[in-house]
Amino acid sequence: MKTVIIGSGNVAYHLAKAFTQNNIKVHQIYGRNEIELSKISSEFNIPYSNENLEEAELYIIAVSDSAVENISELINNENALVAHTSGSLPKEILKGNYRKASFYPLQTFSKTKNLDYSKIPFFIEAEDQIDEKSLFELATIISDNVEVSTYEKRKYIHLTAVFACNFVNHLFARAKEISDSQDLNFNYFLPLINETVEKIHHLDPKLAQTGPAARGDERVLKLHEELIKNEEQLNIYKTLNESIKKMYQ
Repeated sequence: MKTVIIGSGNVAYHLAKAFTQNNIKVHQIYGRNEIELSKISSEFNIPYSNENLEEAELYIIAVSDSAVENISELINNENALVAHTSGSLPKEILKGNYRKASFYPLQTFSKTKNLDYSKIPFFIEAEDQIDEKSLFELATIISDNVEVSTYEKRKYIHLTAVFACNFVNHLFARAKEISDSQDLNFNYFLPLINETVEKIHHLDPKLAQTGPAARGDERVLKLHEELIKNEEQLNIYKTLNESIKKMYQ
């Protein structure tokens, strides 16, 4: 299908890269940020525009959730298939008389970090089986892990991803605040972080839990609370420890 990617952020960049690496032609990348569009265009040899949206058979909207609805109104081709990449929005958010779908890659994307696209799960939803099959086949060119999914299932996939990725990364950032405040090299903690993640490839996360809250060590918990001077850090510490204690009571 003649394909246009709409967006210039992390997801749009990586889809353009994944498509290009797998010899899937992208006919245009369209968006508002000309600087970022030009970078993607230059790197992957894809024509770009921030003014004229090209006619296509497939439009993939890879923009922030808050922008999906407005961007979708720019597409006037009633014969097109339009898919957004959001994990939290229904396909019905797309406004137009075209065929609607979702094309959701379950991954955290940063432009400066290379990814093995073959390992990224893709979740496909479409209004009819023909479009579902087309998107499924497109995703399987990129990934070895593609599934058809309803919106109800995808909502919970995205919620789980926020806990497993966004919250965890926020804790890394908070941990680095503490290490920086005491002139500790954050690299000390990378083997610990790596082992924590590696362990849940082999153990249920509940069985892998260690630490003072899981073992009910109130002396250490109290010591840590006394050390924390930042109110936000202290609130996080107390809230998470209460959650851990309840899970292991």
